[in-house]
Amino acid sequence: MSISKTYKPKQAEDKWYSYWMENGFFRSVPDEREPYTIVIPPPNVTGVLHMGHMLNNTIQDVLIRRARMKGKNACWVPGTDHASIATEAKVVAMLKEKGINKKDLTRDEFLGYAWEWKEKYGGIILEQLKKLGASCDWERTRFTMDPDLSEAVLDTFIHLYKKGWIYRGVRMVNWDPQGKTAVSDEEVIRKEVNQKLYYINYRVKNQESGIQTEVFLTIATTRPETIMADAAICVNPNDERYTHLHGATVYIPLINREIPVILDEYVTMDFGTGCLKVTPAHDLNDYELGIKHNLPVIDILNDDGTLNEKATILVGEDRFAARKKIAVLLEEAGALSKVEEYKSQVGYSERTNAVIEPKLSMQWFCKMEEMAQPALDYVLKGDIKLIPEKFTNTYRHWMENVKDWCISRQLWWGQQIPAWYLPNGQHVVAKTVEEALIEAQKLTQDSGLQAQDLRQDEDVVDTWFSSWLWPISVFDGFKDPNNEEINYYYPTNDLVTAPEILFFWVARMIMAGHEFRGEIPFKNVYLTGIVRDKLGRKMSKSLGNSPDPLDLIDKHGADGVRVGMLLSSPAGNDLMFDEDHCKQGAGFVNKIWNAFNLIKGWEVDDSLPNTNATTIAWFKSRFHSSLRDIDEQFSQYRLSEALMTTYKLVWDDFCAWYLEMIKPAYQQGLEKQKINRETYQATISFFEDILKILHPFTPFITEELWHDELFGARTAKDCCIVALLPVIGEIDTRLVNEMEAVKQVISEIRNVRNAKQIPKDKLPLAIKVNSGINYSAYLPIINKLGILEEISFTEAKIPGAATFMVGTDEFYIALQQNIDVDAEKKRLADELVYLQGFLKSIEAKLQNERFMQNAKPEVINNELKKKADAETKINIIEESLMAIGA
Repeated sequence: MSISKTYKPKQAEDKWYSYWMENGFFRSVPDEREPYTIVIPPPNVTGVLHMGHMLNNTIQDVLIRRARMKGKNACWVPGTDHASIATEAKVVAMLKEKGINKKDLTRDEFLGYAWEWKEKYGGIILEQLKKLGASCDWERTRFTMDPDLSEAVLDTFIHLYKKGWIYRGVRMVNWDPQGKTAVSDEEVIRKEVNQKLYYINYRVKNQESGIQTEVFLTIATTRPETIMADAAICVNPNDERYTHLHGATVYIPLINREIPVILDEYVTMDFGTGCLKVTPAHDLNDYELGIKHNLPVIDILNDDGTLNEKATILVGEDRFAARKKIAVLLEEAGALSKVEEYKSQVGYSERTNAVIEPKLSMQWFCKMEEMAQPALDYVLKGDIKLIPEKFTNTYRHWMENVKDWCISRQLWWGQQIPAWYLPNGQHVVAKTVEEALIEAQKLTQDSGLQAQDLRQDEDVVDTWFSSWLWPISVFDGFKDPNNEEINYYYPTNDLVTAPEILFFWVARMIMAGHEFRGEIPFKNVYLTGIVRDKLGRKMSKSLGNSPDPLDLIDKHGADGVRVGMLLSSPAGNDLMFDEDHCKQGAGFVNKIWNAFNLIKGWEVDDSLPNTNATTIAWFKSRFHSSLRDIDEQFSQYRLSEALMTTYKLVWDDFCAWYLEMIKPAYQQGLEKQKINRETYQATISFFEDILKILHPFTPFITEELWHDELFGARTAKDCCIVALLPVIGEIDTRLVNEMEAVKQVISEIRNVRNAKQIPKDKLPLAIKVNSGINYSAYLPIINKLGILEEISFTEAKIPGAATFMVGTDEFYIALQQNIDVDAEKKRLADELVYLQGFLKSIEAKLQNERFMQNAKPEVINNELKKKADAETKINIIEESLMAIGA
């Protein structure tokens, strides 16, 4: 294969992704190997790729590719979620454009349109993931409304109903007036908004005859449109301002309905006027007060958020239009005391962005308390690890305060609730109408009851009631509980998801795993951060601050984008995204390409001796040292650090140092530069291993280079994607540490050259060794990269020479021109001041009793070492200053 001078990402991406697919590299079937399984958090069928998906799926792909290269049977199951509310909204909007109203359709007609929409648009996001390089087993793609998965939902509903854990009742729910359905607490987004606080006067009923003066009680509310649903005014019994109103009644303005003044310590005396209007039908806390004080419930809102007949005024008006109009009516009636600007938290529907309305509604609920306890125990005992651990406390708080789950949604798109209503109002739960009829006949002891007498519940179950079964249902664990695949792949290994769905997806999957399989669904949960812009704002379409991921891939290549995302995304911490990260990623990819082209420009000359034995031995140890660190970082799910370790190994150690150390001197007139065989073969071997450890992060360029003839002939299946990762070998720690000192020596020589503006002249170097490092073994390297004339060793200081230190060792460069003594004095004096300040800070830390008591021994030892190093350097600089007459 011929390698071009510049890397062309798009060509490589299209070619190799197709090749991997055609040759079945993503495919997994049970065999004798250890399985490694990830199930994708199924994106909504309405979705398109956004930055959160990019981060989440890049992490999953890195994990799955690494597992594949460790010889495991890697299985990444893809799929999509039917997303009841979002999808139904999309279909309703599509029908509206065609002049069709949902209410004019039968359920089956509507579902026909919905399935048509899903087939047309539902797979877009999965196709986009392929552009990123996601190596999912696409033959396993599942959809939460596949027949088998839908059947599993019905079976679990019936199972839990029979256990007494699913029930039907009237409860206060979060109502989405636009979607016309209940939504869960987790689907409500709280936003701080600017509102108005209306102070409204309620006339107190005159209890004493003959008294003409009217008395008013003032309440403050942000929702004047709900006063027609008021059932009471509540004051704190300890509030002396209102003692005279205990037992009184007041009239609601505009409608003059009489309501009582009740007493409850729930009311905060110092908020507003200390009086609370109690509207049990339209506020959860008011509902609880209403139950406690036996108040009537008056629901004045329709499902779409308009006022109904019970409001008696402004009937048919939208709630927000009614708010403005009733404020005018109150003012005209003299019942509006004042209006203030006010900021408060308001709940919005995650799916439609409509303001949520608390609403009493007949719904289906699932009891959670008994299921929550084992799911909590799994995490607290460490059977399931949350990464990072800081989320364990959040998880525990949620699970210890769990509420029953409202699982019904007033929609048509989804799994229809398997409940059937009898003419007498009773209900039975069964999978089919035939089974329901048998149950109904048993319940009523009426054998004459017919199927047409039964009516199935119109609602569907919450989308999460299907996705909580995902790790089991994708392997047909409900359809065939003992099948080969569920027994092989389950429990899965890692789950990668966002913290905001820790409770209503992750926790519920753990509950389902315990209830239906008796074991955990996964072993580790890697929680990603939120992708934010440079200003710290969450990326969103509404803010216009989110780049199109596919545009980024077009500009910087998939590998560049993957590197850019991962370099700044430690688990659980938000990612401050900047496109410069992707530019940096693309630059890294080009660095790899250029390094390869450099090696391609060499040719073996067997007559040349190997003068690079020390360099080769060093890089071998350096590589294995990095490999050890990378393995440790992966084991702790520190993927960002693992990438940075790899990045530094490639960019710094291999490209900037190793290749420079072994690079043959330029020989004019030669097409290829000559190099000895041992160095050439070692370098190719190193590069091949580098491609392996890079592959999970940058799959496309590594596969492209892997097939170059430089590595010899490859078979069709001999691909980087399935190459076994290198095994950690012996590490010569002394050699690695000494080479670090050598690299610093070379850097300091270059600093002297830059400062003195002498880039090419060969310079003499004298070394005063204090550390015990055998610099003689590294003289060829120092000489070559430092461009030196000669290197000598000395026991004395050399006055008038440019001086620098590496560790405790002293280095002197005798410059041909006279040294600027004053400048050298200033440089040494500045360094002395810095070191004295550094030493002072270390001593202060070591004298701090709290630090010494709490710090780990290795931390204290490290501080003591820094103190000793600083003291040594100070002594040497002071001696140098004396030597030059300072």
